[in-house]
Amino acid sequence: MSGQQQWTLLAVMALLVLTVTAGEGGKAEKQGKKDRKSDCGEWQWSVCVANEGDCGLGTREGTRTGTDCKQTIKTQRCKIPCNWKKQFGGECKYDFQAWGECDLVTGKKNRTGVLKRALMDATCPNTVSATKPCGKIPKTKLQDAKKPKRDGKKRERTPID
Repeated sequence: MSGQQQWTLLAVMALLVLTVTAGEGGKAEKQGKKDRKSDCGEWQWSVCVANEGDCGLGTREGTRTGTDCKQTIKTQRCKIPCNWKKQFGGECKYDFQAWGECDLVTGKKNRTGVLKRALMDATCPNTVSATKPCGKIPKTKLQDAKKPKRDGKKRERTPID
């Protein structure tokens, strides 16, 4: 190898050593920052509040405690799905059974739902029940009550010239 190639090789190796050393130095600083964050408590989030109406985009507020925390309150964007049953909270989703038979005394039918999923830190009951009016009760039709069919002749159409 010539002298110029040796110097080039030496310079490349020195550059690699400096890069590795600088990378390790940065990691040590980040580790120190993580230690300071341990003084802060966990974030506690409120329920999502829709900006308009009762579903769609909204915000939630988070709080935490700690003596050395720079930030103790922050706001986060969130979304409440519009197809979820709002009766059971906009942050709880349930798997419902089929509607039961109509109770003729109350005129309502019911079904139960088991918790499928909850958004963020929502507190949802494990099971819920829903009721709704039975609606129209189908009446049985008598065979004799049908109107007799007409036995009429169809008119033939004549083309107009």
